Amino acid sequence: MDPAAPEHIVLGIETSCDETAASVILRQGDGAGRILSNVVFSQLDDHAPYGGVVPEIAARAHIAHLDTVLEQALADADLTFADLDAVAATAGPGLIGGVIVGLMAGKAIALVQDIPLIAVNHLEGHALTARLTDGLDFPYLLLLVSGGHTQLLVVEGVGDYTRLGTTIDDALGEAFDKTAKLLGLGYPGGPAVEQAAARGMSGRFDLPRPLLGRPGCNFSFSGLKTAVRRAAEQVAPVTQTDVCDICAAFQDAVADCVRDRTQTAVTEFQQRFPGTPEPVLVVAGGVAANQALRQRLGQVCGKNGFRLVAPAPYLCTDNGAMIAWAGAERLALGLIDQLDASPRARWPLDPDAEPAPGAGVKA
Repeated sequence: MDPAAPEHIVLGIETSCDETAASVILRQGDGAGRILSNVVFSQLDDHAPYGGVVPEIAARAHIAHLDTVLEQALADADLTFADLDAVAATAGPGLIGGVIVGLMAGKAIALVQDIPLIAVNHLEGHALTARLTDGLDFPYLLLLVSGGHTQLLVVEGVGDYTRLGTTIDDALGEAFDKTAKLLGLGYPGGPAVEQAAARGMSGRFDLPRPLLGRPGCNFSFSGLKTAVRRAAEQVAPVTQTDVCDICAAFQDAVADCVRDRTQTAVTEFQQRFPGTPEPVLVVAGGVAANQALRQRLGQVCGKNGFRLVAPAPYLCTDNGAMIAWAGAERLALGLIDQLDASPRARWPLDPDAEPAPGAGVKA
């Protein structure tokens, strides 16, 4: 890093799903970063009655709350729009209505203030967060686990990603949410299942471990979700004890699958980058907050001499800081966008990866 390089103050806007978020970060000339503000308005109450995110409701909520969130982010940073060096906004992937709201706001700010616009890939925001929190060097291995994506990738640089594996059906966060809905635990499902699992016995129900031991790094969770439904039907009417035991079995099965797939990716990373002095596995995305998952990943890292890096939970769920930071990383490399940048419902980090049957938008 060049310590004489300029500092950049970047505003980040995130509206790809059901969080209306904005953040201001400072990227120093040596590449270190500092969060000056980070404001997230959650739409959970709006979507909870439906058991999941309703795209139209999400887009309308972004319109209603984004101005206030932006004002708060600048106020918390004790800055004004005139102090910004650039504005970064999520341009995809995500719910297209919400993406349009945030991207259009970013374009307006860039136009009025005459500052660069960076149209950020939401997944790159997750991928680069560990460089903000832990100052990591490239390359590193990334496990990205969220409501819409479950992937293992090699991160070799800003905009330089190689996908090793992806889900061929449900994303992990989606599987958590559907399991929670099936068992009457409400929304969001991830925290609800984890809390119930903590009170249950995982050995009571024998659930499958899809793709365990198979070649490659792909994931599959659809069959596991079906097995949960069958387990509940077998003991119906389901008691609270049944629910907790099923959740414990589900979480245990998920953690075993993730550990197995990640071990394969670790081996491949070691073959690609032999002699890396301190190899790192980063886990990011909303599901990265799950403690059972982190414990299994810690086992993989301990066995293979990797360091596990997991950003704080508030930086794993959708937030503006990760978008601002990804924007600052791209700005430092001169990677800026024009005001005609298009919103995208789909935007893979590795567009050259082989298609994964069944993966669809989760690739």
